[in-house]
Amino acid sequence: MKMRLKFGREDGLTLVELIVTVAILSILATAAVPVARFEVKREKEQELRYDLWEMRSAIDAYKDAADRGAFQTKVDSMGYPPDLQTLVNGVDVHGKTVRFLRKIPVDPMTGNADWGLRSNQDDPDSDSWGGQNVFDVYSKSNGTALDGTKYKDW
Repeated sequence: MKMRLKFGREDGLTLVELIVTVAILSILATAAVPVARFEVKREKEQELRYDLWEMRSAIDAYKDAADRGAFQTKVDSMGYPPDLQTLVNGVDVHGKTVRFLRKIPVDPMTGNADWGLRSNQDDPDSDSWGGQNVFDVYSKSNGTALDGTKYKDW
């Protein structure tokens, strides 16, 4: 039985192999960062779309109930809520409090619950709220969406 001993080369990584491996991992990590940012922005946009849809649905439900005479509204309100907090607090309908919104959502783009409001009497492109009623809600963010539109135009 012959035994051979290995001399000269030992198993393991050389410095060159280690540098190449670290360089490849760095390139892959650098490529992953923009993808992660894109994904975070896309998730925030989905959340914004949902929040706007939820508030607009609540406004529509309030208007529908007011038009059916379920509760009294101000004459100049045209059946729309006076503010978003009214949708959360609810209104008295035959002795029961009917709420249209659980809470005012936080705008994912600005990080606060301060939304832009438009009344039915305001111009469609107006950034100032007349205060008569809440006809529409929009984000106060000046950012641009992935599709190139402004968040405040959604």
